[in-house]
Amino acid sequence: MLGFLAALSAAIAVAAGAFGAHGAASPQAAEWLKTGGMYQLVHAVAALVVMGVARGPAALFLGGGAIFAFTLYAMAIGGPRWLGAVTPIGGTLLIAGWLWAAWIHWRG
Repeated sequence: MLGFLAALSAAIAVAAGAFGAHGAASPQAAEWLKTGGMYQLVHAVAALVVMGVARGPAALFLGGGAIFAFTLYAMAIGGPRWLGAVTPIGGTLLIAGWLWAAWIHWRG
């Protein structure tokens, strides 16, 4: 299931980036879509890479990437600006995933 979600996440990220490049309503919206898409895509790939070693970090990459990106996507299409206060929660989960992955590799 994590593999399916990672691939779906990557597809959404590419679509968001394309929309940001070609259909965003403003430069700020385009930037939010670009940033969200980049973070979501990188962490979808990271989830696919670490899935074989540890599912925990992969789940954090997917969950954090979704929260981070989707709050930016929502603001880009006119959602409330207070969603920007939620975005760092996603970033915190991404950092936690990387720290967990580092710990797993440190332990060997």
